[in-house]
Amino acid sequence: MSGEIEGVGDVATGVLLARAVDRQATGSGTGEGLCLNCGTARIGPHCHECGQGGHIHRSIGAIWHDLLHGVLHFEGKLWRTLPLLTFRPGELMRRYIDGERARFVSPMAMFLFSVFSLFAVLTILGIAPPSEISGNTAQVQAGLEQQRTAMVARRDRAVTTRDEGSADAAERAEATRDIAEIDEAIAALDQVGPVFATRTNDSGLRTGWARLDKGIEKAEKNPGLMLYKLQANSYKFSWLLIPISIPFIWIMFAWRRQFRAYDHAVFVTYSIAFMSLLFIVLMLLNAAGVAFPLIATIGTFAPAIHIYRQLRGGYGLRRTTAILRMLVLTAVSIPVIISLFLVAVLGLGIVG
Repeated sequence: MSGEIEGVGDVATGVLLARAVDRQATGSGTGEGLCLNCGTARIGPHCHECGQGGHIHRSIGAIWHDLLHGVLHFEGKLWRTLPLLTFRPGELMRRYIDGERARFVSPMAMFLFSVFSLFAVLTILGIAPPSEISGNTAQVQAGLEQQRTAMVARRDRAVTTRDEGSADAAERAEATRDIAEIDEAIAALDQVGPVFATRTNDSGLRTGWARLDKGIEKAEKNPGLMLYKLQANSYKFSWLLIPISIPFIWIMFAWRRQFRAYDHAVFVTYSIAFMSLLFIVLMLLNAAGVAFPLIATIGTFAPAIHIYRQLRGGYGLRRTTAILRMLVLTAVSIPVIISLFLVAVLGLGIVG
């Protein structure tokens, strides 16, 4: 139950944070007068200098109204942005870059909303790395010895049954077969045991950086905690995907000077937001019992189609050049980007 509550809280937090990034809540109202925020004389319901509304709420009801408005409505922008982001991402990207900003959720706000929602759904569905993974070879060796002791005891019982005068021929034959099988298992354990007996928890990897070496030692002792920190850092540092990705997009358009780094940042941020939302849909379909082949098909082709449409519409490419760039992104750039991101997150987890 706590996971579901935490997940819902993540969704609400993500929407409110995205709303704050997209545009500061400034109230509403009508009339003229001095702005209570900056002192400028208003000529309408909002201050033309800072944007604050003339009517200021001071009630508990207004707090709840702002919360519900932010979470459920997102000022209407979300419902204008999502259809374009899903079906016409290139048009959304180009319209936003060309200055049509007030109608749509900004790329960063959309990114925040999608990432918070993704990890909220992960929490609600209980998808998380195992909390306990034994990376201690001494524990493995102790388990093998315990198993060998149990097999020896079982063999002794079989020998007793075989040698008893009261046992019939069938019981003695079964006991003899059991003894043979147990002897084979014990021999296998005797071969595996020395391998773990010669190993220790220390991998021998030392960098000379005390903080990093300490992190490596902790990861060896408690891999489960390391996996948890990896997931948590993926959540907290997901924004690193944006600066990591931009150079790969820039390389593909380096000779086309009409496109700037800002264009590539908008492309990357909207694209990551869509991929996060798509992953949410796939997880929900899986939880609803939808056939896995259908989910796999969507997960395979939807990202490529989306990238193609965003490239073609956002950069005004021809069909062939858009397909070629899409193939480069999906086959080369994205695997490298994900690898760099995981290395960065893993390093932050170990050092932290």
